[in-house]
Amino acid sequence: MAVALAACSRAEVRHKESYVFGTRVDVAVYGNDAAQADTAMAAVLGEFDRLHRAYHAWEPSELTTLNAALARGETVTVSDELAAMLRDAQRIAAIGDQLFDPALGGLIELWGFHTDTFVPQRPDPARVAALLAAAPRMSDLVIDGKRVASRNPAVQLDLGGYAKGYALDRAATILRQQGVANALINIGGNVMALGKKGDQPWRVGIQHPREAGPLASLPLYDGEAIGTSGDYQRYFELDGERYAHLLDPRTGQPAHGTQSLTVLITPRADAGTLSDAASKPAYIAGDGWREQTRRFGIDHALRVAADGRIEVTRELRARLQLPSGVKMDVVD
Repeated sequence: MAVALAACSRAEVRHKESYVFGTRVDVAVYGNDAAQADTAMAAVLGEFDRLHRAYHAWEPSELTTLNAALARGETVTVSDELAAMLRDAQRIAAIGDQLFDPALGGLIELWGFHTDTFVPQRPDPARVAALLAAAPRMSDLVIDGKRVASRNPAVQLDLGGYAKGYALDRAATILRQQGVANALINIGGNVMALGKKGDQPWRVGIQHPREAGPLASLPLYDGEAIGTSGDYQRYFELDGERYAHLLDPRTGQPAHGTQSLTVLITPRADAGTLSDAASKPAYIAGDGWREQTRRFGIDHALRVAADGRIEVTRELRARLQLPSGVKMDVVD
C-alpha cells in the first residue's frame, strides 16, 4: 500500500474521497480552479462507482452474470470493455506463469474472502483439492470478439487484483480529458501521478506491513504508478497464523513468505493496471519475486519478507527516502 504525503498549501490542492472497491479512494488535483477540479474529480469518482458495480465479484454485476453462465457451460456476449479486460488479464496471467490468475474466484470464495468481513476458518480440504484438480486458468477462456466461453466450468472470475489498477488508468484518462494536468489518484494504496505538485513532484509513502506509518517515501513522477500487495489488509488470523487473501494456485493456500511486495511502474499506457496486477505474482512467488518482476520489465520493486527482511532493487533504492534505522538489502 502506498500513501500520499502532504506538502504544499491546502489552497492549491483540492481533494475528493469516497469508498469503493472495498477501500478508501482519494483524488487530489493541483492548480485548476475549484469548479473545474471538482467537476473532474466527480467524474472520476463516478467512473469508479460504475466499475465497482459492473465488475463486482460477488454482488450482482456483469461479472457474476458471466460467471454463472460459464459454470453452466454457456457462451455469453459481454461488453466491449469486459472483453478487453479479460484478454488483457489473460496476457498478464501468462506473463506471470499463472501465479496470479483471476480465474480462481472459486478458490477465493472457498477461503471466505468473497465478503467484506472475514470469518476465521479454513475451508474444507477436500473442496480445495477438488478445485486444484480442476485447475481453472485464464487460459481456459475462449474470447471471440465479445463472445466469451470457457473450456473449464470451474473457471470463476474475480478481477479484484486487476480492477483497481485498471481504474487508475481510466481515472488518468478522464482527468486529462477534463483539462487536469496535475493530480494524484489513490485507490487503497495503488497510486498514480499526473504532472506534479507545484514545482515539486508528488510524494508518496510505502506502507510498513507491520507498523503504523510509511516504510519509506519517494517522489512519483508524471505517468508513474505504484502498487503494493500485502498480507495486512484483507486477512484473518486463526490459531496464531495469518491467512491473507492472496492465494497460491499451486497449493490452494494463502501465499506465505512475503509480508508485502511493491512495484513502481514507469510511464506506459497501462501503468495503473500493471501497478495492481504485476505485484501479485511477485508476492506469491516469495523468494522468486525478482524473477517475476523481470518478466514484466519492472526494475523498481521492494519486498518485505516474512521475517521482516527488506529487499529492494537498485533502481528503486535510489529513489527512496528512509526513516532512521531502516535497513535494506539491495538486489539487481
